[in-house]
Amino acid sequence: MALLPLLVVLVQSLIQYPQPAGDGLDEATHRRMKERQELLDHEMARLLQELEEQDKGWGAMLFGALQQQWPFWVLAGVLLLLGLWFSCRRRSGEASNNDVREGEDSVDGQKECTEVKVQESSDASEQRSRGKEDHDGGKGESGSGGMEDREKTGYAGNEQGIHLVDRIEWPVEDLERGCSVTAELMESLTRVFVDSVSNSSYPVPQEAIGVGSAFEGWSPRDWDGVYRVLVPLNPPPGHAFYLELNSAGQVAARTFNVCVELVCTCEKEQLAEKPLCFLHHSRKELRRKQKRSLLETLCTGSYLDVAKTSHWFCQLVRSSWLQVPQWHSWHLVFQPCSRSCQLQLVKGRESLTVEMLFGVRRGDSDIFVVSQPTKATMMASTAWAETYAVAEAKFFQHIARQLPCESLHLKCLQLFTCILRDTGFSSSAWKTVVMHVLTTVPLSRWHRRAFARRLWDIMAYLDRCLQLTHLRHFVLGNERLPAEISLPPAMRGVVPPNLFEHLARDPAAHREARQAYGRLRFRLGVLLSSH
Repeated sequence: MALLPLLVVLVQSLIQYPQPAGDGLDEATHRRMKERQELLDHEMARLLQELEEQDKGWGAMLFGALQQQWPFWVLAGVLLLLGLWFSCRRRSGEASNNDVREGEDSVDGQKECTEVKVQESSDASEQRSRGKEDHDGGKGESGSGGMEDREKTGYAGNEQGIHLVDRIEWPVEDLERGCSVTAELMESLTRVFVDSVSNSSYPVPQEAIGVGSAFEGWSPRDWDGVYRVLVPLNPPPGHAFYLELNSAGQVAARTFNVCVELVCTCEKEQLAEKPLCFLHHSRKELRRKQKRSLLETLCTGSYLDVAKTSHWFCQLVRSSWLQVPQWHSWHLVFQPCSRSCQLQLVKGRESLTVEMLFGVRRGDSDIFVVSQPTKATMMASTAWAETYAVAEAKFFQHIARQLPCESLHLKCLQLFTCILRDTGFSSSAWKTVVMHVLTTVPLSRWHRRAFARRLWDIMAYLDRCLQLTHLRHFVLGNERLPAEISLPPAMRGVVPPNLFEHLARDPAAHREARQAYGRLRFRLGVLLSSH
């Protein structure tokens, strides 16, 4: 602490007591300088006495050296201070330059981030606008020039989406294997079916159609691992099928009765085809020829019975199994089911479950009534549920032929239904939203580099639907449905049912859905930022 006053005196001597610059000074100046020197000598003597009292050893030596050569030490101290000052200034300048560069990088990063956020906001607004047009009838089309320009920037150059799309858990190989085995089995069975029922009065099975997520190329989190096929049934000779709606007032989730009527085949009988006419031959003659009409075998009253048809179909598969090539390599196990034919194929450690639904086509369209039950807890044995699964499967096939990356839309579905699960939205709701976005965003923009952008498009569409509490049915009344998908004429003009009608009726459920959407949006943002 004794050195501190000494340093203060040294600094003061530099500031207030400069060395003589020449002989040209006046007498007053010499007098002031002499007085100042005497004052400094007195102060130094006092400090020397203090140092001697504290430490008579090194303090005396140091002060003695200072007393003898104090101008030299003053000069050394000044040079040291100047060196420290220049060093600090240089370091400060370098730090300032680094801060400037970092600031510029930060500004650039913030600018890029802002541009991305603005792009998201613009896309969301645009998508909401398109969503509103869709809800109002879907007649408006926005210009594509600006979107194409933005597609080349923003998310088009975002590597996050590419990293994420490559990391999605993708069961495509297993699905392709299962679908291939199922398709080959049904092709073999269909050939045997035709021969088995050609001269009978039982329904004639047609070529099976793969339906559901597995045949569409994706698998939701809640997929039960069952490969489903729909086997259309044509009426046997002398019979006709007519559909009667038995759920009046509903549009979606409708059920029908399949009415069976006898038709005259006398003309064919005269052409030597010899089908007995059930209308004009006596019961005695028909019994003698062991001919029974479909009304006597698989019907309840005049309606085709689902349970009876299911039992007959399983017996048909069982009797046909030894006639198909697959019986050599697969072990067949039937699973109990009253409204379909469900079987399990086992080969070593490999196992495959196939469910065969049977249905009746509505005219020449892609709409069927099938044996599969609806969400209703109880269904009459003569009730057949209307399904749009074949039309949806054809839509996905249509999309896959046109997309630059044919599986991108499926990976969107895979992400929302598997990775972002437990958000309160069902797989069917996600599927409907994605199908709507596929008809509003040009297919040329569904490429890998735009994966993140398409995810936000889907989120924006869902947000708009939640705001309006309205999600349109995709098939019914959809004017944007591809022309290759055939619908009954009456279906194209109907008002699309609202799949979010339960949210419109229940404010608490609507609030819960909005909260689930907020959580989902946050999780999607975190997911994209981590890849």
